Amino acid sequence: MRATRTREPIATEAERLDDSPAALFDLLHDEAYVVELAPGFELMLALPRFRSKVKRAIDLVLGSVAVVFAAPIVALVALAIKLDSPGPVFFRQDRVGRGGRHFKVFKFRTMEAGASERLAADPTLAKIYEHNHFKIPAHVDKRVTRLGRFLRRTSLDELPQLFNVLRGEMSLVGPRPVVPDEVLKYGPLQPAYMAVRPGITGEWQVRGRSEIGYPTRAVIDFIYVHRWGLIHDFLILVRTVPAVLTRRGAY
Repeated sequence: MRATRTREPIATEAERLDDSPAALFDLLHDEAYVVELAPGFELMLALPRFRSKVKRAIDLVLGSVAVVFAAPIVALVALAIKLDSPGPVFFRQDRVGRGGRHFKVFKFRTMEAGASERLAADPTLAKIYEHNHFKIPAHVDKRVTRLGRFLRRTSLDELPQLFNVLRGEMSLVGPRPVVPDEVLKYGPLQPAYMAVRPGITGEWQVRGRSEIGYPTRAVIDFIYVHRWGLIHDFLILVRTVPAVLTRRGAY
């Protein structure tokens, strides 16, 4: 793989990386970098089978415990959504998972009913959505309900994804699941994103979430996959608590 640094839209100078992606850490602070594969080079990443099974076992154990403890909160939030605005309690959307397989991610509904249709019918809103890394700030997006803003700021809207974890579609820790069109933003690093299950939390989430755009986000996910370990996952889970409480990048 090659990492190219330039101040222009097109890379002009390249340097060869060794097996360690240490040089890519600079990308976390400089989005002027462009990451591209050398001609004929295919990026293949996957966790060793044993470590993958250990990670899955931890997801099942911790995910099951989390579902039990979260049940009262889920019930209260579901009731609040029904009282706040008409429409279903849960929102399901197509996301890309491990191996490029699509699945339906579960979230609490934070928008008015018919929000997806309104986005498709509004070219201006759709442009904001795409140019803002497939997110629309809550103060701009009038489709978000009053309760929905609170659920997003506190990340409570993501609690139902625990069921995605138990179903084997997601992990507790991993790259944030993206919509199909968004995968293109990963460029040559798409295989890194697809090498593991997407997570409820992850390196990108604890670093600032929506404050971090592409290509930096793609590089963060690449480094996570390349250096994955159980201790690293544990530390991300610990860092998730202050990240949620400070609400950095949440909207």
